[in-house]
Amino acid sequence: MSTPELVRVTIDGRDLQVPKGTGMVEAALSAGIEIPVFCYEPRLGPPVGACRMCLCEVEGMPKLQAACTMTAQDGLILRTAQTSPQAAEGQDAVLEFILLNHPLDCPDCDKGGECPLQDLTFRWGPGKTRMRFPKRTFDKPIPISPLIGLDRERCILCYRCTRFSELVAEDGQLVALNRGSQSIIATFEDEPYRAHFSGNVIEVCPVGALTSTTYRFRGRPWEIQNVPTVCGLCPVGCNVWATTREGKVARILSRNHPEVDEGWICDKGRFAYDHLRAEDRIRQPLRRVRRRGFDRVSWDEALDEAERGLREAGGSVVVALSGGETVEQATALAWLVQDGLGSRTALLPETIHPAVDHFRAPLSAIRDADVCVVVGDHPVIERAPVLDLWLRSARRAGGEVITLNPGGTIPLPPGSAAWACAALAKGGAPKELAGVARSLKRAKSVALVWSEDDPTGGAHIAALAEAVGDKAAVYYVPRAPNGRGVAAAWGEADDPPRDGEIGALIVSGDEVTADPRVRELAERARFVLTTAMFENELTLWSHLVLPGTSYLERDGTTVNLEGRPQRQHRAVAPPVDDETAFFAELARRFGVELTPWSSSPPTDHAPLPERSEGGAPVKAPSPKTNGRPGRGLELVRYRGLFTGAAVERVPQLQFQRSLAEVELAAADALERGIATGEAVRVSSNGTSRTLTARVNRRLLAGVVRIEDEHAEGLDARVEVTRA
Repeated sequence: MSTPELVRVTIDGRDLQVPKGTGMVEAALSAGIEIPVFCYEPRLGPPVGACRMCLCEVEGMPKLQAACTMTAQDGLILRTAQTSPQAAEGQDAVLEFILLNHPLDCPDCDKGGECPLQDLTFRWGPGKTRMRFPKRTFDKPIPISPLIGLDRERCILCYRCTRFSELVAEDGQLVALNRGSQSIIATFEDEPYRAHFSGNVIEVCPVGALTSTTYRFRGRPWEIQNVPTVCGLCPVGCNVWATTREGKVARILSRNHPEVDEGWICDKGRFAYDHLRAEDRIRQPLRRVRRRGFDRVSWDEALDEAERGLREAGGSVVVALSGGETVEQATALAWLVQDGLGSRTALLPETIHPAVDHFRAPLSAIRDADVCVVVGDHPVIERAPVLDLWLRSARRAGGEVITLNPGGTIPLPPGSAAWACAALAKGGAPKELAGVARSLKRAKSVALVWSEDDPTGGAHIAALAEAVGDKAAVYYVPRAPNGRGVAAAWGEADDPPRDGEIGALIVSGDEVTADPRVRELAERARFVLTTAMFENELTLWSHLVLPGTSYLERDGTTVNLEGRPQRQHRAVAPPVDDETAFFAELARRFGVELTPWSSSPPTDHAPLPERSEGGAPVKAPSPKTNGRPGRGLELVRYRGLFTGAAVERVPQLQFQRSLAEVELAAADALERGIATGEAVRVSSNGTSRTLTARVNRRLLAGVVRIEDEHAEGLDARVEVTRA
C-alpha cells in the first residue's frame, strides 16, 4: 500500500500535516478544532454544502467558503468562526436564517436534549431573535409511513434524508419538492415510505423533523439509558443501542461499527423490539394435561417433568436448534445432551464448511472489492439486509456486482449456485459464465457471497475462493442470526433418524418451528420439550413448554456471518428466568456441572483447518423451461425479512411485510396475457392461491418467485393464470 502524500495546512493559526484530499472538517477535528455542520455526513457520499453552517474564511478567496466541501491542499490557510469575525458573522446569519421559521417547541420535541440544532444554537447562535412575524406552520405530524412522522416546520432542508434514500439505500422514495422557500420533503407521489432501511432517516435527521412513531413522546434524554448490544434478528450482527426507560425497551438506535454496519440498521432490527411486550407471550412453564390442554406449573415442577421425560427417553434424544441462541445457550444444551444424556443427535441451523474461515474478511471489505459475485436463489436483502448495502456501496465505488440466480444480472436456473461455483473454479467456464471468469481473473480483490440453503454450500464457495486465490473474501450467509456460533458450540452432530420412534425432542426457539422437519420429528417423539416466547403450532405438540427470552433480554456471545464473535448485553430483565439457568439446573440432575460463562467473548475461533481441495460433485443446472401454459413454471420460494414471531406482534411493521405477489418473467407474462398489478391464480396439485402479478424483466423464463408466506401449499411446479 502506497504512503499517502502529506500536505501542510493552517487552521486558526495551527500548522498541520494531513494526507492530501482529507476533508477540512476532519482536518480541523484532528487539531481539536470544531467546525459546526448540519448537512455534512461522510457516510452519505460527497458533501453538498446545503446548510452553510460550516462557513469559514480561506486566505486568497474573497467570500466565505463551505469548509465541508473543501479538501486539504498544500499551503491552504483557513480560519473558522473562532478566530475570524467574518466567519462568525456568517455563521450567526446562517443560524438566524435556519431559525427563521423553526418552531420553539424544544420541550415537546422528541429530539430535545439530543438535537444538534439545539446544541449549536446555544453554542454559536445570536441568543435572541429579531423576527416579530408569525412563523410558518404545517399540519403535524405528517405520516410518511406507519413508522415515521414528519414535522415539516422543523425541517432545515439539509437533505440528509433524501441523500440517504437516493445514495445509500437507493430506494428513491424520499424527495425534495418545489424550489426556494417553498421546498419541502415528501415521499415520491405521496406513497408511504416502504423500504427495508427507512428508519435510518430518523437518525440522520439533525433536527426533530423525522421522528419515530413508536418512540414519540415515550421518553426524554434524562430519563433513559442506552445499553450497547448486538442485534439478534439476522446474521449481520449490527451493533445497536437499546434505549430503556423504566425497565422497558423504548427504541433501538444504530451503534456505528465501521467494519460491520457503518451505522445503518434495517427496519426489522430498529422496530421489532416491541414484541417483548406482546400480550400473548408465554410467561410461565406449561405442562400438557390430558383432555385439558396445558396447565401452568412452577419452575420446580417443570424441572421434575423435564427430568422424567428425558430419563424415559433412554438416550434417544434429538435437539432442534433455531440459531437464535447465544453460544452459551447452545453450549449448555450440548453439554446436557452429549454428556448427560449420551446423545449427539441434533438438527443444526447451519453446517458451515471449515474452509470458509480461510477467506474471512470484514464486511466493509466488500466496498473496496473490484468484483463481487453473489450466488444463490435467496435475495441478499431479505436474508442479510446490511450486506446488500455493502454491495451497493461497492457498485457506487466502481466495483462490478454480479448476481447469479434466476433474477440476477446473469440469469441461471434455480439451484445453480453449486454448479456455477464448480464451473468457475475449474476454469474453462461455459459461455454464460465466461464474462464472470474474465472479471475474476483481472480483479485485484474479489468478494464472493453465498445466499442459498444448501448444507454443502460452504464447500462450493470455498472451492471457488481457492481457485481465485488470496485476493478472495468469502461471505457465507446463514439462515439464522447465530447459525455459525451455534454450529461451532455444538460441534459434530449426528443427523436425526429418518423414521421410527424418538424418545425425546428438545426444541429451542420460536423460529425453528417453521421448519417442517421439526414438525415431523415432534410427531414421532414420546416427549417434546419446547422453549418459545409465543405459542405456535409446535407448542401444541409439546409436553412441556418453557418461556423463552429475546436477544434483548440476555447476555452472551454471537458470531455473525463473517465469523466475528460479538457480545450481546442484556438491555432489560426478562419476565422469566433465562432458559440457560433452567438447563444448567437440569444438567446437574444428570451429573453435568456447567462452568460459569466468561465475562468476555472469545477473541477468535479455533485454529483454522486446511484449505478445501474442492467442493462436492454438482450437477449442471436444469435446462430452461419454455414456460408455456399447461407445462408449469418452476417455483422459487424465499423467506422475507419481515416475517417471524417478532414482526407479527408489532402493528406498525405490518405494512412492511411482503405483498401477496408472484414475480413472473416478461416472456411468461406475455404468453399468458398478464400485466403487472393484475390478480392471478397460482395453482399446483389441487392447491390454488390468488396473488398479484409483478413482471420482472430480469427473471429467467419458466421461473416464478413467491415469498414463503404466500406460497404455502404450493409444489415445486405451478401454473399461473389470470384470475
